[in-house]
Amino acid sequence: MNIVILEGKSVGEDMVFTPFHNLGEVTIYPATLPEEMPERIKDADIIVANKLPMCEKTLDGAKHLKLICLTATGTNNLDKDYLRSRGIQARNVAGYSTDAVAQHTIALLLYLWEKLRFYDDFVKSGEYTRGTSFSCFPERFLELRGKTWGIIGMGAIGQKVAEIATVFGCRVICYSASGSEYHFEEKGWEQVGFDTLLGQADILSIHAPLNSHTENLLNLEAFRKMKKEAVLINVARGPIVNQEALYTALTQNLIAAAGLDVLKTEPLEETNPLGKIKDSRKLIITPHMAWAPVETRTRCLFEVVKNIEAFLRGEERNCVV
Repeated sequence: MNIVILEGKSVGEDMVFTPFHNLGEVTIYPATLPEEMPERIKDADIIVANKLPMCEKTLDGAKHLKLICLTATGTNNLDKDYLRSRGIQARNVAGYSTDAVAQHTIALLLYLWEKLRFYDDFVKSGEYTRGTSFSCFPERFLELRGKTWGIIGMGAIGQKVAEIATVFGCRVICYSASGSEYHFEEKGWEQVGFDTLLGQADILSIHAPLNSHTENLLNLEAFRKMKKEAVLINVARGPIVNQEALYTALTQNLIAAAGLDVLKTEPLEETNPLGKIKDSRKLIITPHMAWAPVETRTRCLFEVVKNIEAFLRGEERNCVV
Protein backbone atom coordinates (compact mmCIF):
# COMPACT_ATOMS: atom_id res chain seq x y z
CA MET A 1 0.00 0.00 0.00
CA ASN A 2 1.19 3.51 -0.85
CA ILE A 3 0.43 5.67 2.19
CA VAL A 4 0.78 9.46 1.95
CA ILE A 5 0.70 11.54 5.13
CA LEU A 6 -0.15 15.08 4.06
CA GLU A 7 -0.12 17.08 7.31
CA GLY A 8 2.46 15.45 9.54
CA LYS A 9 3.24 18.64 11.43
CA SER A 10 -0.41 19.02 12.45
CA VAL A 11 0.07 16.37 15.14
CA GLY A 12 3.33 17.89 16.33
CA GLU A 13 6.95 17.74 15.25
CA ASP A 14 7.72 15.58 18.29
CA MET A 15 5.57 12.72 17.02
CA VAL A 16 7.05 9.71 15.21
CA PHE A 17 5.38 7.77 12.39
CA THR A 18 7.33 4.51 12.73
CA PRO A 19 4.21 2.28 13.08
CA PHE A 20 2.97 3.42 9.65
CA HIS A 21 6.03 1.97 7.95
CA ASN A 22 4.88 -1.52 8.87
CA LEU A 23 1.75 -1.00 6.75
CA GLY A 24 3.23 -0.02 3.41
CA GLU A 25 5.36 2.50 1.54
CA VAL A 26 5.07 5.78 3.45
CA THR A 27 5.62 9.36 2.26
CA ILE A 28 5.38 12.11 4.84
CA TYR A 29 4.83 15.79 4.14
CA PRO A 30 4.97 18.18 7.12
CA ALA A 31 2.26 20.36 5.54
CA THR A 32 0.34 20.48 2.28
CA LEU A 33 -1.67 23.16 0.53
CA PRO A 34 -4.90 22.12 -1.25
CA GLU A 35 -3.37 22.98 -4.62
CA GLU A 36 -0.42 20.67 -3.86
CA MET A 37 -2.63 17.66 -3.16
CA PRO A 38 -3.23 16.32 -6.71
CA GLU A 39 0.48 15.84 -7.41
CA ARG A 40 1.28 14.42 -3.99
CA ILE A 41 -1.55 11.85 -3.88
CA LYS A 42 -1.72 10.77 -7.54
CA ASP A 43 -0.30 7.32 -6.68
CA ALA A 44 -1.69 7.01 -3.16
CA ASP A 45 -3.79 4.08 -1.98
CA ILE A 46 -4.28 5.64 1.47
CA ILE A 47 -3.96 9.24 2.56
CA VAL A 48 -3.70 10.55 6.10
CA ALA A 49 -4.77 14.14 6.66
CA ASN A 50 -6.33 16.50 9.16
CA LYS A 51 -8.17 19.50 7.76
CA LEU A 52 -7.44 19.47 4.05
CA PRO A 53 -10.55 19.46 1.82
CA MET A 54 -11.40 15.99 0.54
CA CYS A 55 -13.46 16.67 -2.58
CA GLU A 56 -13.49 16.19 -6.33
CA LYS A 57 -11.16 19.12 -6.94
CA THR A 58 -8.41 17.70 -4.73
CA LEU A 59 -8.96 13.96 -5.24
CA ASP A 60 -9.98 13.57 -8.87
CA GLY A 61 -6.51 12.54 -10.04
CA ALA A 62 -5.96 9.99 -7.25
CA LYS A 63 -7.13 6.99 -9.25
CA HIS A 64 -5.82 4.39 -6.79
CA LEU A 65 -7.21 6.02 -3.67
CA LYS A 66 -9.10 3.60 -1.44
CA LEU A 67 -9.03 5.13 2.05
CA ILE A 68 -8.82 8.52 3.75
CA CYS A 69 -7.81 8.53 7.42
CA LEU A 70 -8.31 11.68 9.45
CA THR A 71 -6.17 12.55 12.44
CA ALA A 72 -9.26 14.23 13.85
CA THR A 73 -12.82 13.59 14.96
CA GLY A 74 -14.57 16.23 12.87
CA THR A 75 -15.50 15.34 9.30
CA ASN A 76 -16.61 18.73 7.93
CA ASN A 77 -13.78 18.63 5.37
CA LEU A 78 -15.13 15.48 3.70
CA ASP A 79 -17.36 15.64 0.63
CA LYS A 80 -19.10 12.43 1.61
CA ASP A 81 -21.31 12.22 -1.47
CA TYR A 82 -18.27 12.45 -3.74
CA LEU A 83 -16.35 9.87 -1.72
CA ARG A 84 -19.28 7.45 -1.90
CA SER A 85 -19.52 7.94 -5.66
CA ARG A 86 -15.87 6.92 -5.94
CA GLY A 87 -16.10 4.07 -3.43
CA ILE A 88 -13.50 5.73 -1.22
CA GLN A 89 -13.78 4.96 2.48
CA ALA A 90 -13.04 7.53 5.19
CA ARG A 91 -12.32 6.94 8.85
CA ASN A 92 -11.85 9.35 11.74
CA VAL A 93 -10.57 9.00 15.28
CA ALA A 94 -13.11 9.41 18.05
CA GLY A 95 -12.83 9.41 21.81
CA TYR A 96 -9.05 9.81 21.91
CA SER A 97 -9.11 13.35 23.33
CA THR A 98 -12.01 13.25 25.81
CA ASP A 99 -9.87 13.63 28.93
CA ALA A 100 -7.60 16.24 27.36
CA VAL A 101 -10.39 18.52 26.14
CA ALA A 102 -12.26 18.24 29.43
CA GLN A 103 -9.02 19.11 31.23
CA HIS A 104 -8.52 22.19 29.06
CA THR A 105 -12.12 23.25 29.61
CA ILE A 106 -11.44 23.38 33.34
CA ALA A 107 -8.11 25.15 32.83
CA LEU A 108 -9.73 27.94 30.79
CA LEU A 109 -12.59 28.29 33.26
CA LEU A 110 -10.38 28.51 36.36
CA TYR A 111 -8.00 30.97 34.70
CA LEU A 112 -10.92 33.33 34.16
CA TRP A 113 -12.99 32.44 37.22
CA GLU A 114 -10.21 33.10 39.75
CA LYS A 115 -8.71 36.09 37.86
CA LEU A 116 -5.37 34.30 37.74
CA ARG A 117 -3.81 36.64 35.17
CA PHE A 118 -4.43 39.61 37.47
CA TYR A 119 -2.96 37.92 40.54
CA ASP A 120 0.03 36.54 38.66
CA ASP A 121 0.79 40.03 37.33
CA PHE A 122 0.24 41.47 40.83
CA VAL A 123 3.03 39.31 42.25
CA LYS A 124 5.43 39.57 39.31
CA SER A 125 5.06 43.36 39.13
CA GLY A 126 6.43 43.71 42.65
CA GLU A 127 3.15 45.02 44.09
CA TYR A 128 2.89 42.08 46.49
CA THR A 129 6.47 42.63 47.69
CA ARG A 130 5.76 46.31 48.31
CA GLY A 131 2.52 45.56 50.14
CA THR A 132 1.91 45.18 53.85
CA SER A 133 -0.71 42.43 53.85
CA PHE A 134 -0.12 38.69 53.53
CA SER A 135 -3.11 38.54 51.17
CA CYS A 136 -4.71 40.72 48.56
CA PHE A 137 -7.95 40.36 46.64
CA PRO A 138 -9.00 43.52 44.80
CA GLU A 139 -10.40 41.33 42.02
CA ARG A 140 -13.39 39.47 43.46
CA PHE A 141 -13.99 35.81 42.60
CA LEU A 142 -16.47 33.19 43.72
CA GLU A 143 -16.72 29.54 44.66
CA LEU A 144 -17.94 27.13 42.01
CA ARG A 145 -20.03 25.22 44.53
CA GLY A 146 -23.69 26.04 44.07
CA LYS A 147 -23.23 27.63 40.66
CA THR A 148 -25.08 26.42 37.56
CA TRP A 149 -22.93 24.94 34.81
CA GLY A 150 -24.67 24.79 31.44
CA ILE A 151 -23.41 22.42 28.76
CA ILE A 152 -24.20 22.38 25.04
CA GLY A 153 -23.51 18.91 23.65
CA MET A 154 -23.51 15.87 25.92
CA GLY A 155 -21.28 13.48 24.06
CA ALA A 156 -18.25 11.95 25.75
CA ILE A 157 -16.53 15.29 26.38
CA GLY A 158 -19.68 17.04 27.58
CA GLN A 159 -20.38 14.20 30.00
CA LYS A 160 -16.80 14.27 31.29
CA VAL A 161 -17.07 18.00 31.95
CA ALA A 162 -20.43 17.44 33.65
CA GLU A 163 -18.82 14.88 35.96
CA ILE A 164 -16.07 17.32 36.91
CA ALA A 165 -18.56 20.16 37.39
CA THR A 166 -20.57 17.90 39.68
CA VAL A 167 -17.46 17.20 41.77
CA PHE A 168 -16.99 20.96 42.13
CA GLY A 169 -20.51 21.11 43.53
CA CYS A 170 -22.14 22.72 40.51
CA ARG A 171 -25.67 22.11 39.34
CA VAL A 172 -25.46 20.81 35.76
CA ILE A 173 -28.00 21.67 33.08
CA CYS A 174 -27.64 20.65 29.45
CA TYR A 175 -29.07 21.42 26.03
CA SER A 176 -29.19 19.52 22.75
CA ALA A 177 -29.26 21.75 19.68
CA SER A 178 -30.39 18.83 17.52
CA GLY A 179 -33.30 17.95 19.80
CA SER A 180 -31.83 14.69 21.10
CA GLU A 181 -33.29 13.49 24.37
CA TYR A 182 -30.83 13.03 27.21
CA HIS A 183 -31.46 10.69 30.11
CA PHE A 184 -29.13 11.70 32.91
CA GLU A 185 -31.71 11.86 35.69
CA GLU A 186 -29.74 9.40 37.81
CA LYS A 187 -26.75 11.72 37.66
CA GLY A 188 -28.81 14.76 38.58
CA TRP A 189 -28.18 16.52 35.26
CA GLU A 190 -31.22 18.28 33.86
CA GLN A 191 -31.98 18.77 30.17
CA VAL A 192 -33.45 22.21 29.52
CA GLY A 193 -34.50 24.44 26.64
CA PHE A 194 -32.08 26.91 25.08
CA ASP A 195 -33.51 30.03 26.71
CA THR A 196 -33.46 28.35 30.12
CA LEU A 197 -29.86 27.31 29.58
CA LEU A 198 -28.85 30.86 28.67
CA GLY A 199 -30.75 32.47 31.51
CA GLN A 200 -29.59 30.15 34.28
CA ALA A 201 -25.98 29.25 33.45
CA ASP A 202 -23.18 30.85 35.46
CA ILE A 203 -20.75 28.88 33.31
CA LEU A 204 -21.64 27.81 29.76
CA SER A 205 -19.33 25.37 27.97
CA ILE A 206 -19.71 24.11 24.40
CA HIS A 207 -18.89 20.52 23.41
CA ALA A 208 -21.12 20.05 20.36
CA PRO A 209 -20.27 19.31 16.72
CA LEU A 210 -20.58 21.99 14.06
CA ASN A 211 -23.68 21.46 11.96
CA SER A 212 -26.81 23.26 10.78
CA HIS A 213 -28.20 23.15 14.33
CA THR A 214 -25.18 24.71 16.01
CA GLU A 215 -23.63 27.18 13.55
CA ASN A 216 -23.94 30.71 15.00
CA LEU A 217 -25.95 29.28 17.89
CA LEU A 218 -24.34 31.77 20.26
CA ASN A 219 -25.31 35.04 18.58
CA LEU A 220 -25.99 38.50 19.96
CA GLU A 221 -29.58 37.60 20.81
CA ALA A 222 -28.31 34.65 22.84
CA PHE A 223 -25.71 36.73 24.68
CA ARG A 224 -28.37 39.25 25.67
CA LYS A 225 -30.23 36.43 27.45
CA MET A 226 -27.22 35.36 29.52
CA LYS A 227 -26.24 36.49 32.99
CA LYS A 228 -23.85 39.44 33.06
CA GLU A 229 -21.64 37.38 35.40
CA ALA A 230 -21.58 34.36 33.08
CA VAL A 231 -18.39 32.84 31.66
CA LEU A 232 -18.44 31.16 28.23
CA ILE A 233 -16.04 28.36 27.26
CA ASN A 234 -15.83 27.05 23.69
CA VAL A 235 -13.59 24.05 23.04
CA ALA A 236 -15.79 22.58 20.28
CA ARG A 237 -15.91 24.41 16.94
CA GLY A 238 -15.33 28.11 16.32
CA PRO A 239 -18.36 28.91 14.15
CA ILE A 240 -20.75 27.80 16.90
CA VAL A 241 -20.03 31.20 18.45
CA ASN A 242 -20.55 34.31 16.34
CA GLN A 243 -17.28 36.15 16.90
CA GLU A 244 -18.58 39.65 16.18
CA ALA A 245 -21.43 39.04 18.63
CA LEU A 246 -19.00 37.76 21.27
CA TYR A 247 -16.85 40.87 20.83
CA THR A 248 -19.92 43.01 21.45
CA ALA A 249 -20.96 40.88 24.42
CA LEU A 250 -17.54 41.22 26.06
CA THR A 251 -16.95 44.90 25.33
CA GLN A 252 -20.48 45.86 26.41
CA ASN A 253 -20.35 43.61 29.49
CA LEU A 254 -23.27 41.45 28.41
CA ILE A 255 -21.26 38.53 29.85
CA ALA A 256 -18.24 38.55 32.15
CA ALA A 257 -15.63 36.58 30.22
CA ALA A 258 -14.90 33.95 27.59
CA GLY A 259 -12.30 31.25 27.09
CA LEU A 260 -11.83 29.96 23.54
CA ASP A 261 -9.69 27.21 22.07
CA VAL A 262 -11.37 27.38 18.66
CA LEU A 263 -12.13 30.16 16.19
CA LYS A 264 -14.07 30.49 12.96
CA THR A 265 -10.80 30.79 11.04
CA GLU A 266 -7.52 29.48 12.39
CA PRO A 267 -4.93 30.83 12.96
CA LEU A 268 -6.45 34.01 14.40
CA GLU A 269 -7.00 36.50 11.58
CA GLU A 270 -5.87 40.11 11.95
CA THR A 271 -9.43 41.18 11.10
CA ASN A 272 -10.97 39.11 13.90
CA PRO A 273 -12.38 41.66 16.39
CA LEU A 274 -11.60 39.36 19.32
CA GLY A 275 -7.91 40.03 18.71
CA LYS A 276 -8.46 43.60 19.90
CA ILE A 277 -9.40 42.46 23.41
CA LYS A 278 -6.16 42.47 25.41
CA ASP A 279 -7.66 42.12 28.88
CA SER A 280 -6.97 38.51 29.86
CA ARG A 281 -9.45 38.73 32.72
CA LYS A 282 -12.13 39.08 30.06
CA LEU A 283 -10.85 36.85 27.24
CA ILE A 284 -8.32 34.09 26.81
CA ILE A 285 -7.75 32.42 23.45
CA THR A 286 -5.56 29.33 23.16
CA PRO A 287 -4.38 28.10 19.72
CA HIS A 288 -6.60 25.03 19.22
CA MET A 289 -4.51 22.90 21.56
CA ALA A 290 -7.04 21.43 24.00
CA TRP A 291 -6.59 18.08 22.24
CA ALA A 292 -2.79 18.23 22.25
CA PRO A 293 -1.18 16.72 25.38
CA VAL A 294 1.64 14.38 24.33
CA GLU A 295 -0.30 11.28 25.33
CA THR A 296 -3.36 12.42 23.40
CA ARG A 297 -1.51 13.07 20.16
CA THR A 298 0.30 9.75 20.46
CA ARG A 299 -3.04 8.01 21.01
CA CYS A 300 -4.45 9.78 17.96
CA LEU A 301 -1.72 8.41 15.69
CA PHE A 302 -2.08 4.89 17.05
CA GLU A 303 -5.83 5.08 16.40
CA VAL A 304 -5.11 5.98 12.77
CA VAL A 305 -2.77 3.00 12.52
CA LYS A 306 -5.50 0.75 13.94
CA ASN A 307 -7.96 2.19 11.40
CA ILE A 308 -5.62 1.31 8.53
CA GLU A 309 -4.95 -2.15 9.93
CA ALA A 310 -8.70 -2.77 10.22
CA PHE A 311 -9.23 -1.58 6.63
CA LEU A 312 -6.55 -3.94 5.36
CA ARG A 313 -8.31 -6.81 7.14
CA GLY A 314 -11.61 -5.82 5.57
CA GLU A 315 -13.07 -4.67 8.89
CA GLU A 316 -15.13 -1.57 9.58
CA ARG A 317 -13.70 0.63 12.28
CA ASN A 318 -14.53 4.31 12.80
CA CYS A 319 -16.03 4.49 9.31
CA VAL A 320 -17.63 7.83 8.46
CA VAL A 321 -18.03 7.06 4.74
